[in-house]
Amino acid sequence: MPNRILVPLIVACALFMENLDSTVLSTSLPAIATELGVQPIDLKLALTAYLLSLAVFIPVSGWMADRFGARVVFRAAIAVFALGSALAGFSSGMGEIIAARIVQGAGGAMMVPVGRLVILRTVPKSELVGSLAWLTVPALIGPVLGPPVGGFITTYFSWRWIFWINLPIAALGLVLATLFIPDIRGEERTPFDLPGFALSGFGLAALVSGFTALGLEALPLWAGFALLGAGAIACAAYLVHFRKVEHPILDLRLFAIPTFRTAILGGSLFRVGVGAAPFLLPLMLQVGFGLTAFQSGMTTFASALGALVMKLAAKPILQRFGFRTAMIVNALVAGAFITAPALFTAATPAAVVFAALLIGGFFRSLQFTSVNALSYADIDADRMSRATSIASVAQQLSLSVGVSFAALALETSMAARGADALAASDFPLAFLMVGLVSASSVLLFWRLSADAGDEISGHVLTKPDPLAEARERG
Repeated sequence: MPNRILVPLIVACALFMENLDSTVLSTSLPAIATELGVQPIDLKLALTAYLLSLAVFIPVSGWMADRFGARVVFRAAIAVFALGSALAGFSSGMGEIIAARIVQGAGGAMMVPVGRLVILRTVPKSELVGSLAWLTVPALIGPVLGPPVGGFITTYFSWRWIFWINLPIAALGLVLATLFIPDIRGEERTPFDLPGFALSGFGLAALVSGFTALGLEALPLWAGFALLGAGAIACAAYLVHFRKVEHPILDLRLFAIPTFRTAILGGSLFRVGVGAAPFLLPLMLQVGFGLTAFQSGMTTFASALGALVMKLAAKPILQRFGFRTAMIVNALVAGAFITAPALFTAATPAAVVFAALLIGGFFRSLQFTSVNALSYADIDADRMSRATSIASVAQQLSLSVGVSFAALALETSMAARGADALAASDFPLAFLMVGLVSASSVLLFWRLSADAGDEISGHVLTKPDPLAEARERG
């Protein structure tokens, strides 16, 4: 099997584990909340703690891969993620499960970015779209299996097993990484930007924590705004800092590249809605409509199934239409399908719900593949590790904001009703808001040049030929 297929499949083991874990957890939130004695909406902390840990530690991943070798870091990351999974399964309170999720996030922060870096450095740009599709096809099996498997385990066994099933997958990933992942290192050793890491890590953590804390009874309102303010100050300080160092932990100079800038900013807006959906859907189906965890999982896996089907069509679509046209149209279509659950009621036929989620998953995945590939279209090999760090931080940060934004919309709706428990009527507003945010990414994709990313998409613009036109007139 050629490396352009084999290496992405091995990296996909890690991505499979991550995606399986997140989708399984979303389906099991109501059951976990009941056993731990908290409200289901409060468990957004377990989701955002993981995403926050990813955002904080991902900037280190590129530097560590260059310094210690991709294979060493990749294997260590899998081991740390497995440790966090085991601890989460033994949790008996909110604090314990949040701490375990932070450990998982520290491992996940190294796994996928380092694996993606190996692909980017070993695969020619002309084959990049196809290789990234091979990476994501097996990884999408996680979201396909996650909801029904998580629902089945939670309904008929115990939610704790949703974490422990990661352990055999991690063992397989360790073996494959040892055998086949190349030990790629950076050509030059650069010093670690400790002040930059401290500023960016604290800034991102404070911003997400502050946004997550808004609406939680555990913290007063002023504390949430204080965290937001502290995070904004730290991020502003990093903007000053990174211009003064030769090798910043997050090289924001990359945003001068139009394709990278548009893909990161537009992709982040789009992912807000995508990050909210796995949180909102299981809650609506279980708490709002009264389905069991298993029934919910057998419905929500349709999104991942649609995404899996799309991976086979991504390359010909981008080759035919190019990045700009495909991403503009798809942002609007996918945004509409993110909003679609706002129309669901307990009486909506299951087939209609399944079909809407299936089609929505198809278009959502097309946007992901496009954004991921376009991000690296004009990045040279020397800056690839820095680009993957920024792209991964932006991805996790936007997913975390999506969960917090959705939870805030639910809490706002509950407050307007004067209620202290979720009801089906609280969800339409949340789906509408996150769908509109995702669709608004079209404003950024619109600014792309018509030939953006043509080298990796294979799209060729048809340009007017004056000689041919003259011959036709003659």
